[in-house]
Amino acid sequence: MITLLAAPAEPLTDAGDAQLIVAALLGIAAVVVLIAWAKVHPFLALILGAGVLGVVAGVAPEAMITSFTGGVGSTVGGVGLLIALGAMIGGLLAESGGADGIVTRIVDRVSGKALPWAMAGVAALIGLPLFFEVGVVLLVPIVLLVAKRTDVPLMKLGIPALAGLSVLHGLVPPHPGPLVAISSLNADLGLTLGLGLLIAIPTVIIAGPVFGNIISRYVPATIPESLLPTRAAAAGAGGSGRGPAGRGQDGVDGDLLTDDDLLNPGTGRPGAPVDDSGTETARRGPRFWPAVITVLLPVVLMLLRAVGELALTEGSTGRKALDIVGTPIVALLAGVILAMFTLGYQAGFSRTQVSSVLGGSLPPIAGILLIVAAGGGFKQVLVDAGVGNLVADAAANANLSPLVLGWLVAVGIRVATGSATVATITAAGIVAPLAATLDRPGVALLALAIGCGSLFFSHVNDAGFWLVKEYFGLTVGQTIKSWSVMETIISVVGFLGVLVLDLLL
Repeated sequence: MITLLAAPAEPLTDAGDAQLIVAALLGIAAVVVLIAWAKVHPFLALILGAGVLGVVAGVAPEAMITSFTGGVGSTVGGVGLLIALGAMIGGLLAESGGADGIVTRIVDRVSGKALPWAMAGVAALIGLPLFFEVGVVLLVPIVLLVAKRTDVPLMKLGIPALAGLSVLHGLVPPHPGPLVAISSLNADLGLTLGLGLLIAIPTVIIAGPVFGNIISRYVPATIPESLLPTRAAAAGAGGSGRGPAGRGQDGVDGDLLTDDDLLNPGTGRPGAPVDDSGTETARRGPRFWPAVITVLLPVVLMLLRAVGELALTEGSTGRKALDIVGTPIVALLAGVILAMFTLGYQAGFSRTQVSSVLGGSLPPIAGILLIVAAGGGFKQVLVDAGVGNLVADAAANANLSPLVLGWLVAVGIRVATGSATVATITAAGIVAPLAATLDRPGVALLALAIGCGSLFFSHVNDAGFWLVKEYFGLTVGQTIKSWSVMETIISVVGFLGVLVLDLLL
């Protein structure tokens, strides 16, 4: 379990309820306006929002700074390490071609009506360790190539792939959003992971293959040829691609997927110039099963810990062992070490190159870490000022379910700011006191309810909206009809799954 700083015994201010409500609303409004209107980076917006909240609530400056920095430190210590380790696994998976190998192996073995289901499954699998943006950069070239090869409508394949990535990103650790919610609520990570996977399966099915089959009739997207870069000119008549992408089939140029796409994710769009100096080597793609095992190892270890807590006697040797290996930082560290061999050395990388890949996976997540850290500080000021307790009392008096409250708050912040991470952080901070009234499954479900709300209706203020629009060559209207509606379906269906599990557990 990851823990953040607990709220102080006494609030940092003696402000009345009305003043605290105004402070919270102005603090959140400041974050929303700064991000959505002033286009201020969320990191700075969260810092300034915390300042507005503290000043209006009457918190002493030194106490406000102590509260904010304490929240930042505890968040980085609890969440930052996990995000960094997850990024390292994702970096090796991308650079080695392991993700491409998984995709190719599965897609080549299915055809026709099963292709959308295969794309959803592949996206969910490689989406476990990869950030959403990296997953999009890796998968979209594959989706475009498969659509071109099979003549299956682009949206029929693209929506399932996007659904698989988005659901995993919003509901399943070690992604930043779920980790932040788990940290803020002191939820059990293993239990949240297991319940999140249960909810993810039907959610991906409905928002992916089912919705994709429907929307493909109304969004007749064409494959953007400009986003299918080739190296034909460089390869010449006898040229061939490197790695898995170089195996053309059925007369299709295998170099439609370049090394820039598969080995250097996150460059903005396929074929963008990258600096891949120092990585030239005779690449041999990782084998399918070692790559899959590497991706799943941290998940399995964390799930085994959760099973051990239910099935084994506390204090027994087996329980202690599972508690250690299933600790998130240990599980992810084990995944990184295994990835160094299965996705690094086995792919032909030298020790220097493996180290370079691991180091290179960290700079892209710096912005995410700073936003999450500032969000932790904002949340701590909310809690320490007494706003959380105020909301908890109001919810108790209104007989409003904590799950509904968490989802609604996350939905509101998500639609206003376009940031799933900001929505998760803010909602978790507001409803954190309610977690004390819930049992272990209830706290886990509260974290998932917030995660579902944070995915609601992505639109023009969300970077992911424009990423999808550009990669699939859609208009704004087509992106709203497909991507935005898909995100809303994920949010609603996922939350319904949370409510069902709440009745059963």
